[in-house]
Amino acid sequence: MQSRREWMKGALALVLLTAATGALAGTTGTEFQSLYTWLTGLVQGYFGKAAAVAAIGLGALFSLARLNPMAILSGIGFAVFLQYAPTIASGILTATI
Repeated sequence: MQSRREWMKGALALVLLTAATGALAGTTGTEFQSLYTWLTGLVQGYFGKAAAVAAIGLGALFSLARLNPMAILSGIGFAVFLQYAPTIASGILTATI
């Protein structure tokens, strides 16, 4: 009985592997292109830079108030993430196999 279950698992795995198709990223259609362009411009433009500076500034204030460097490090991490997130998301979403 055990060998039959393992044979069935192997057969199922083989069927699933042969039935798998290539991943296709959503690069067609222009329905949301203007929204994407606007959001990317917002995040990577002056608003994104202002938000990054504000995050670092608030982190610095909280770090001084609590005498703990974690707040400013979190602010710096947020600023870096805010600037690079659209590039990373675009790279992931337009990847092809």
